[in-house]
Amino acid sequence: MDTIPARMNRVRKVVGKTFGVRIRPWIVGFVFLNMRIGINIARALDGLFFPSIKKQKVKSPIVLIGNPRTGTTFMQRFLTDHKVGAGMELFRMVYPSLLLQTLLKPFLPILEAVSPAKYHKPEVHATSLSKVETDDASMITRFFDGFFVYGFFLAFDDEDLSHTVDPKFRDTSARDFEWLESLWKRNLLAHKADRVVAKLFSVSPRVPQFLERFPDARMLYMARDPVSIFPSGMSLVTGVLDEAFGFWSLPEDVRQRWFDRLYDGFVMLLQRFHEHYTSGKIPKENVYVVRYDRMMKEFEVVMGELLPFLGHEPSEELKNTITERAEKQRAYKSKHKYDLAKFNLDEEKIRRDCAFFYDTFLPPLPHLEEQ
Repeated sequence: MDTIPARMNRVRKVVGKTFGVRIRPWIVGFVFLNMRIGINIARALDGLFFPSIKKQKVKSPIVLIGNPRTGTTFMQRFLTDHKVGAGMELFRMVYPSLLLQTLLKPFLPILEAVSPAKYHKPEVHATSLSKVETDDASMITRFFDGFFVYGFFLAFDDEDLSHTVDPKFRDTSARDFEWLESLWKRNLLAHKADRVVAKLFSVSPRVPQFLERFPDARMLYMARDPVSIFPSGMSLVTGVLDEAFGFWSLPEDVRQRWFDRLYDGFVMLLQRFHEHYTSGKIPKENVYVVRYDRMMKEFEVVMGELLPFLGHEPSEELKNTITERAEKQRAYKSKHKYDLAKFNLDEEKIRRDCAFFYDTFLPPLPHLEEQ
């Protein structure tokens, strides 16, 4: 599956066999390939209409990494909203040309009707074409590849294709980082910003490769209890799949195989980062670990450490916002209670399989437990 048509054909077969949906993949594939042609033409014209793109540099990008459901969306949007840097809206990944973005922006409300973002339940993950989103989505729109294609589709294949998203076996870093840099240059111009604020789950297992390409990057590793993030992540994905295809009507053995593969993928993301971090392959000065429990209970302390790490001097307005937000964080009670049993997950197994992660990134903090 080293080509886009090959990956699309594999997904088409998987969707047909798993969900009984056979016509829609052909339509999506036709639209995707034709859009890609149009986007390539528009990107070539970007240099004529936006000549400054040739001089644009990506300096000290801020990159949030870690597993899904660790607070990455909140942190990315908080930093973006308060001008620490510029996050990238979903439509800028779907239409990765400044020319196209300018022409299509007035029509975003109409385009929302055909956007995959509509399958997300707002109470679980509020998103839309105009929302700042994970840059990993750009791997779908450009290469029809990556963690999302695997999690939503290829994990259902009869064959175990997990190796296609494990950098130990298939590393697409050079291709992916070159593409991201081209996107970030356009995003910086679009927002008249100096720094990028990106969110990339797929970078967690390949931080050394990323820092080789962007040695001045500042990386925020978001760490949260796997007992919480695993069912939350599965709930997010199954919610989309159920809206689109009817996930919960699948045979139990098919669902279980998918649960097992997604679980293994989540553990792999933790393992690869941990291996690189503890072996010294990741310079500690490039990474700040953001514990979810600290972010919720002592947000002002975390931000007091995080902003200097990023080299950002907060305004008085931002300091006041952080103080106000900290009070809200401490009072926050999640409305979502994820049932481990719903996804056939076992708490003891998770804690056993992820013991390395707990020991390194989530050691007990008595002062938080007392709160």
